Amino acid sequence: MGAVILKPQPLTKAAFARFGEVLELDGAQHYGINQGFTERFHKLGEADTAAEGGSAIISMFVSEPRPAPIEIKLMERHPLGSQAFYPLQDRPWLVVVADDPLTPQSLHAFTATGQQGVNYARNVWHHPLLVIDPDSRFLIVDRKGSGKNLEEYWFPDGTEIRLEL
Repeated sequence: MGAVILKPQPLTKAAFARFGEVLELDGAQHYGINQGFTERFHKLGEADTAAEGGSAIISMFVSEPRPAPIEIKLMERHPLGSQAFYPLQDRPWLVVVADDPLTPQSLHAFTATGQQGVNYARNVWHHPLLVIDPDSRFLIVDRKGSGKNLEEYWFPDGTEIRLEL
């Protein structure tokens, strides 16, 4: 089998809907609060963390770019909860997800703007965080609690999947 080459497409709510939610201000319900000094963009997504007694936590990731072209060697998913990533800098970044069953041909790649986050739905195969710029910081909302909430799948040796920008 030849190499699978992924070319990222722009991240849109419609294209990403079967994998989770795109978190962005564009089109979001909003209203003024704090005596008119703040605009609240309400319910951009929902954290799905309650399975097996889990709860939501908030973390920060600081990530570095991988060498280009990016080799896709593994995917992961979280069977007990969603996982949201929101950039803290206005820098584009990359999202790779897959349909189930997971195969090299089931992968989809997106370029997110620095003003878009994603909330991977429970059980959605996705690649670990992929950034373009050094020292890229993200706010993460995911699950803590008992139970096995991480599954990794490593593609067999000889499987060639490349993400090209």
